[in-house]
Amino acid sequence: MRNDGIGARRATIKEVAEAAGVSRSTASRALSGTGYVAENVRSRVRLAAEELGYVVDATARSLKQQSSRLIGVVVSDLRNAFYSALAAGAARACRSAGYTMVLLDDWGHEDDETSAAETFVALRVAGVVATPVTATLSRYLVRHRIPVIEADRRFSEDTVSAVVVDNRAAARATTEHLLALGHRRIALLLDETEWTTGNDRREGYTDALRAGGHAIDPRLVVPTGWDAEAARQAATELLQRPDPPTAVFAANNLLAEGAWRAAADLGIAVPDRLSLVAFDDASWMSMVSPGVTAVVQDPEAIGALAVGALIDELRGEQEAPRTVVVPTRMIRRGSTAIPALLDTRAGASA
Repeated sequence: MRNDGIGARRATIKEVAEAAGVSRSTASRALSGTGYVAENVRSRVRLAAEELGYVVDATARSLKQQSSRLIGVVVSDLRNAFYSALAAGAARACRSAGYTMVLLDDWGHEDDETSAAETFVALRVAGVVATPVTATLSRYLVRHRIPVIEADRRFSEDTVSAVVVDNRAAARATTEHLLALGHRRIALLLDETEWTTGNDRREGYTDALRAGGHAIDPRLVVPTGWDAEAARQAATELLQRPDPPTAVFAANNLLAEGAWRAAADLGIAVPDRLSLVAFDDASWMSMVSPGVTAVVQDPEAIGALAVGALIDELRGEQEAPRTVVVPTRMIRRGSTAIPALLDTRAGASA
């Protein structure tokens, strides 16, 4: 009978072995997947474990073997589809490699990041994949001899490996797209500039303006806060200025949502009166009309590649820090167009 009652004593490996009619070592090999066990014996052991409700104690096994099959993953905000997709990619890669993922959310706060690092050390994880808030996390884990892979952003280039996208090049290409349409007053909505993501996207934006011979108006680089509602308020103020922008480049999907809502609140038609482009695609962007032009990252690939890089280090196949750059692409939808003033002039000349 399955031992799954509330408060029931947990079954032991000894009981599983007795139920399956094998030794404890054979039962252990059958359940861990390590070492040879005949397939019919493996099936019998697993059936016995299922009937007894036996679950492998990963922590105890790690202590016994002096190694861990746990990989820690810490992301900045699971409410953001980007980070939840990154975690999903990491989970898939962990499972394929025979590891169990321990997922924590630091909410983008340094104190919570530190707490996550301490938790991973206490759990004796084999390694960690992190979307770091500061360089502190990587330094702390490296001191405890726990391998780290930084994902999405980079703080410790000289000491740990990373999986990122070329934020600067992608932001430059995005801004060039708007310039090519004829926009000159292009606003950039940013949540932060202390991380490589926000800083590099701002640099790409200014690179494109300078290359095109256009002055950079600091009033058009707008800090918004961290969520869609804060971005909505910032974008509302921006669009109500006497000299509003003709285009908005939102540095992530939540900021794009805030800008979209602000335009709708004010009755500003997209793209007739305002062009909008986002860094990060999100499902809603292809569901609204017009669809939102977006830079597409592959967060699942970033998560999976980060776990892969970590496992390479655990196997001793990668020693020196390296940076893996995941490509991006732009999906052009209906939210970007020629500025209304230029469109009017073109119609008049025709």
